[in-house]
Amino acid sequence: MSDERAPGIIRKLWPSEVQIFRDHLLRLDTETRRSRFGSAVSDDFISHYAERVFRSGAIVHGCFVDGVLCAAAELYPFSEILPSEAEAAFSVEAPYQNLGLGTLLMNRTVLAARNRGIRTLYMNCLARNRRMQQIARKFDADLSFETDEVVAQLKAPFPTVASLAREAAADAQGMAGALFQAQWNAGQRMLNLVLSPTGA
Repeated sequence: MSDERAPGIIRKLWPSEVQIFRDHLLRLDTETRRSRFGSAVSDDFISHYAERVFRSGAIVHGCFVDGVLCAAAELYPFSEILPSEAEAAFSVEAPYQNLGLGTLLMNRTVLAARNRGIRTLYMNCLARNRRMQQIARKFDADLSFETDEVVAQLKAPFPTVASLAREAAADAQGMAGALFQAQWNAGQRMLNLVLSPTGA
């Protein structure tokens, strides 16, 4: 499945951006938190969770709109050496849901898994999370229902030169977008200082 145009910048997050990732998770409303983690979780839980993510070897993609992280996808390989299986998790803040960000992030996650030799990708979601189930079906996932949760299992194709090039190009595009956004934000701050009465 090819990338669609995203309403923002999609790129990998760096380990130094743990605070940005944490702040995104903290902005999730009660229902979105429940969908992401499977139950209601506290702010303290999220703060500790965010700290662990980048130490676990996870690959995290995020969607930034106006420089703010509003959606994320986490890929957790089950092994550090030649993993063949992994788990994926997704979070999209309420104002940005139903914009196709979940599908776009799923696309990047499957590509990252494929290029690392991961063949089987698992996702757990609540049975009432129809949106996530619909996204999984777009990628031909097998859904199994267990009590109040759904396990989506999909097979990633083997890596190719083309798939490796796609990820490299996406990473380069994301980096360029991040640098542009940082420069734009710096310019806006400078302009605000110049135009503000106290900055005169």
